[in-house]
Amino acid sequence: MKKILIVDDEPNIVMSLEYTFKKNNFEVYIARDGQEALDILESSQPNIIILDIMMPNVDGYNTLEQIKKDDRLKDTKVIFLTAKNKEKDIEKGLALGANLYITKPFSVKKLVEQVNELLEN
Repeated sequence: MKKILIVDDEPNIVMSLEYTFKKNNFEVYIARDGQEALDILESSQPNIIILDIMMPNVDGYNTLEQIKKDDRLKDTKVIFLTAKNKEKDIEKGLALGANLYITKPFSVKKLVEQVNELLEN
């Protein structure tokens, strides 16, 4: 079973994504901030991570930097899903190693398609 880690501090987004990905046969892990995500990643290795940027404690940029430093996780696919839509934010996210950068609001259906495409490649 494919594993996905959803990292976002907005409960409505987390609930809809969790429901949708479980329906699409994913094992779903949830973290409400970057530190919680890093704690989860110590004991599990998802195939893909959906990561918000603006979160309490550890933001998405720092979380991704930590993920890329970890040999076990450095090849894990990461999608930024964020309200930060300025060109410099997008460039920074991709420069840090995100595979995709998606801005909110977004289509859940399209997100599922993009996740599946990334995992097939």
